[in-house]
Amino acid sequence: MAAETALPAATLCRVALDSLAREWPYRPDVFMVDASDFSPPRERHPLFHTSYDWHSCVHMHWSLLRLLRLHGDALEAGQGEAIAARFDRTFTEGAVAAEASLFDRPGYGAFERPYGWGWLLALQAELQRLATDASLPGEPAAAAVRWRTLLEPLALRIAQAMVDFLPRLAHPVRTGTHSNTAFACVLALDHALTCGHPALQRAVAQAAHRWYGRDHAYPAQYEPGGEDFLSAGLVEAVLMHRLLDGCDFADWWHRFSPGPAALGHWLLPVVVGDAADARIVHLHGLNLSRAWCWQVLQPGLPGELHEPVARAIDAHRKASLSAALDGDYVATHWLASFALLAAGREHP
Repeated sequence: MAAETALPAATLCRVALDSLAREWPYRPDVFMVDASDFSPPRERHPLFHTSYDWHSCVHMHWSLLRLLRLHGDALEAGQGEAIAARFDRTFTEGAVAAEASLFDRPGYGAFERPYGWGWLLALQAELQRLATDASLPGEPAAAAVRWRTLLEPLALRIAQAMVDFLPRLAHPVRTGTHSNTAFACVLALDHALTCGHPALQRAVAQAAHRWYGRDHAYPAQYEPGGEDFLSAGLVEAVLMHRLLDGCDFADWWHRFSPGPAALGHWLLPVVVGDAADARIVHLHGLNLSRAWCWQVLQPGLPGELHEPVARAIDAHRKASLSAALDGDYVATHWLASFALLAAGREHP
């Protein structure tokens, strides 16, 4: 098994709080029906109008909760209180209702599908964990109960939208960016298991088996794309690892696994040619998400892969962790979440 990496939790917390305080720059996802759609992000998204875009705002909130629950002892004095103040200030019944109502507008049924959907469900799952973690002092857990209750109408709406959507998608989206279906399904499955949503669990399982159950000799040599922040093949494998027991996953991996030369494309970190470019910097996210994927997969892999995979996890973390801490804002507004996925404590 790969060793857990010491995480600069206090620095990540500062980065996340700073990102969530920034309203500009902001990249909207807007379908304009008429002139009323020309509204500032704060009005359109009273809850998620910072951190560059909607989905980044969602998962930077997730990052704060993750830091509070898993790395609370490493935070600086006052950071826990700053996290609570952020949630108390922004998580209101009116703000959540406004976010949910957006999906009733013409043209918004697919808003942030599936990446933003997955992260919203992950956020609610993290609130559920925080609310029920008996090892935490009373105040964080009690506060999480309030925040979870407030967010629940939006989370239930997104979960049902996912249940309705997955059977209609005849083919998976095998990309390394936001439209990747496997990554969203990993987050949705974790939500279903954590929050108790059997219909969502069934929908994800049925879709995954339909899409990926017969895959073989995955062409890893075609990865990565120049703007990827996910490995489509590794994320697919993570999803199947969550759905299959040990023997069944071993059989699936035997069929799915690339040949040795192609597998090598997943074991070496990628070089980021321009970390100030909002798309090219995605490759730092790819390094961190690969580290996360390999950690999830390592226990179920053949023995001969354990050592090279352990080295790959360490190399990928080292290659890109710094970009989440002090890089350009096009990186720091989202990479903290991927650094936390790669940290080695717990995985969706």
